[in-house]
Amino acid sequence: MASEFDIVIRSGAIMDGNGGRPFHGDVAIKNGKIAEVGKVSGRGKEEIDAVGLSVTPGFIDIHTHYDGQAMWDSYLAPSSWHGVTTVVMGNCGVGFAPIRRSTKDSVIALMEGVEDIPGACLHEGLDWSWESFSDYLTALERRSHDIDFCALLPHAPMRVYVMGERALKLENATQSDIQQMREITTTAVRAGAFGFSTSRMIAHKTLAGDPTPTLRAQEAELMGIALGLKDAGKGFIEFTSDWDAPDTATEFAMVRRLIQACGRPLVLSLNERHHQPGGWKELLDLSGQAADEGLPIRCITPPRPIGVLLGLTGSQNPFAGTRTYRTIADLPLAERIAAMRDPAIRSKIITEDPNEFNTWSLLNRIGFERMFRFTDPPNYAPARGDSISAIALRENRTPQDVAYDMLIDDGGKGFIFGCVVNYANYDLEAVKEMYSRQHVIPGLSDGGAHVAFISDASFQTFLFSYWGRDRGEDRMNIPDLVRRQTREPAQFAGLHDRGVIAPGMKADVNIIDFPNLALERPDMIIDLPAGGRRLLQKARGYAATIKAGQVTYRNGVATGALPGGLVRSH
Repeated sequence: MASEFDIVIRSGAIMDGNGGRPFHGDVAIKNGKIAEVGKVSGRGKEEIDAVGLSVTPGFIDIHTHYDGQAMWDSYLAPSSWHGVTTVVMGNCGVGFAPIRRSTKDSVIALMEGVEDIPGACLHEGLDWSWESFSDYLTALERRSHDIDFCALLPHAPMRVYVMGERALKLENATQSDIQQMREITTTAVRAGAFGFSTSRMIAHKTLAGDPTPTLRAQEAELMGIALGLKDAGKGFIEFTSDWDAPDTATEFAMVRRLIQACGRPLVLSLNERHHQPGGWKELLDLSGQAADEGLPIRCITPPRPIGVLLGLTGSQNPFAGTRTYRTIADLPLAERIAAMRDPAIRSKIITEDPNEFNTWSLLNRIGFERMFRFTDPPNYAPARGDSISAIALRENRTPQDVAYDMLIDDGGKGFIFGCVVNYANYDLEAVKEMYSRQHVIPGLSDGGAHVAFISDASFQTFLFSYWGRDRGEDRMNIPDLVRRQTREPAQFAGLHDRGVIAPGMKADVNIIDFPNLALERPDMIIDLPAGGRRLLQKARGYAATIKAGQVTYRNGVATGALPGGLVRSH
């Protein structure tokens, strides 16, 4: 007898993305879409037994940076290893279009500094065959992928495209510049961009220390671009800022004016900053009040500390900026370890100024009091007493001495976990409070960026294993977490064909063993263009991931199916 469906998932606990109680049933898939949900009598060409497993929509991550990787790699790992079936890239105002040949190097330098994607990888991995954003989207369609991706128009390259050197010098845009950016925005969104992104963060710099060209963009410029979205009739704004007190209310008032003028949704990043531990509460309240008033605003918050992995195999470590370490930094790892064991070299590295050649501005802001030995299995909520500073105090040593030993242990393959944000009080209570608000979406994984010292594209697995299962009485409702990782970001971004398990929706589905969901230790892999390296972190517990009706992963192993690719805004 001929099969009625392509796939039927049998007897799973279905969490359909709407946040309600799970219900047991079947999910039938045909021609890339969900055909039936409930009791399915017809047979599938493939039958998947989901007894004891949960069935969810594919996860959606609206803050990533796969702008380069999508060009040279069909597998958008590590996000696709963690149940993610759709991502939005081009965040933080950085990306690769529009671009002129004369501005290419400055755009690469910005992406290299802000997102830690090696310039050599970008020079070799991209063919730079485009100029306009529309041309860039067309270039992205040359390759099939394991997941779908949507692109935002990034403010920085557009500003440099229009203003040239004046943009790099942070000069104000003229009315003519603003009009041109407005027109570029409208054209890009009509061509398929999902909106535009901008950054006003001081930490977003090139390796040379130059700030992002968008840092001081005036309200008139941002308003002109926002009105470009209004002209197109679609798209959202991704807005990144430092939100430093006492200017939070002033900055947010501008955000409100942008939303009210263009009528388009806006998402902003929300974190607990260690130098202002309570500052996030004002932004949470301001954004929550605006959402309650009906403004289409969301905050995106990571479920754990944004954590850097500092090590000798990565791009950053606490001594990378010292004069002596730089003389041995390019040696093979074994030779570097041998040199670092030399007492004379050790003494110099430990006592030298770590900022003399520091290429990463956030290193100073972490401090040894929020650096920890990175364990296996990974512990993303370490105790205060396990910090390098606390160990040094107990052992009557300097923090530098303790950190140095951690780096050369295990043949130099280990890491120090440094908490950048969300760990001011050595707990995740701030995250818990943020997630208590309905306008907050989990995310900010930065997948595709910071490839050699951050491994946060595993956020989704941590979200469900830690907050949904391991917090004891404090644990959160898993179906509601599923909603926040599926339907909520889908509806916000304008992806109305996915995010819910229902007939007619795109068949993006996860089959998950939640009791056994776990993160593995990240590994440093050399597989980028030009011999670049990146951290990759796998997970256990994903029995299968289905993208557009095709099984792309079984128990974490790729099947070779590539049904994904660029999604243009509808």
